[in-house]
Amino acid sequence: MKKIIVRPAIVAGFILLIPLWGNHFVEGWNWGLRGFALVGILLFGAGLMCELVAKKMNNTTYRLAVGIAVWTAFLLTWGNFVQMADVTPAAAMYFGVPIVGVIGAALARLQPNGMARALFATALAQALVLAVALIMMLTRKPQVASWTPPELRGFGGNAFFAMLFVASALLFRRASTMNSNSTMTEL
Repeated sequence: MKKIIVRPAIVAGFILLIPLWGNHFVEGWNWGLRGFALVGILLFGAGLMCELVAKKMNNTTYRLAVGIAVWTAFLLTWGNFVQMADVTPAAAMYFGVPIVGVIGAALARLQPNGMARALFATALAQALVLAVALIMMLTRKPQVASWTPPELRGFGGNAFFAMLFVASALLFRRASTMNSNSTMTEL
């Protein structure tokens, strides 16, 4: 059990050395203690989740699906914190996307078939948040005739995250069709 906790902690610590280095050597790079704590908790949590699943599963496809889902949720969450701080508080809507995945995983009891449905729902939530953001933007500026580069990057980012969630869902679906010898061991 100790190894399961130590590995994610060490990896999170090494990754946090990058922004620490930036604080000391890159002008204008100023991470505060809260930023380090938040990213450290997110990194450790994502790593711990992957370690726990890797320990309990024999099915490589299932492991890959979990890894994609967890790290996609991590990147989405981290990106939202940056987006909220730098650009718009409306980015907070995107925090609902990983929450859909967590609730779906709990309801599915981490079984592959249910996880596939949960990740498809997560991808749908990603698309719905984009739709809500577009409606809000068009309501504020109905005369929009063309999209600016930040808006186009937003579309691309949303498509990227939605495709990763769909990829994870498809891997879970594939894992559910594999032989029963690869089922989850007792927690």
